[in-house]
Amino acid sequence: MTETSELANVGPPDTRLWEQIAQGDHAAFTELFERHAEAVWNYAYRLTASWSQAEDLLSATFLTAWRKRGDAQLVRDSALPWLYTVTANRARTEWRAKRRALRLVSKLTPQDERDHADDVAARTDARRRLVQVVAAIAKLPNSEREIAQLCLLGDVSVSDAATLLGITESSVRARVSRTRARLRDLTPEDNA
Repeated sequence: MTETSELANVGPPDTRLWEQIAQGDHAAFTELFERHAEAVWNYAYRLTASWSQAEDLLSATFLTAWRKRGDAQLVRDSALPWLYTVTANRARTEWRAKRRALRLVSKLTPQDERDHADDVAARTDARRRLVQVVAAIAKLPNSEREIAQLCLLGDVSVSDAATLLGITESSVRARVSRTRARLRDLTPEDNA
């Protein structure tokens, strides 16, 4: 996050870039992309535990940013919290679609012929743990899931999350604490 913060201080602030982007300035959009692409990709990877899905989410997030140029609410002159929110929403939508598709495939495929790609994909302990945490986050109620995605996975500060969600900082801190406790209950301790 430090590298991203340092990059954000180089050149015009995000608010000025966003104003230029709203006018259709491709160079300003390129600068915004270069400034935040790595942070958005890292956040997308933490949400999905997949390099290719993180790439897809990065592209989809910035495509959404271009389409919604001028409509975003920037927090503390930074586009990053808004980009994180778009990324989380896209990831949630894709996760639901995959879940529906997997249910359909499992109904159509005999039990002994199923593809074990998930077992192969989760071989390393770190990747398996990340998949478990992402799955646990998906089970949380909406308010706690938002907090987990913003504050725990996205490293968004308590004050920025409060501004973005329109609630007090003490509410954010309480939700972070409650969310951490729920995640401990939802994830096996032997992998911690």
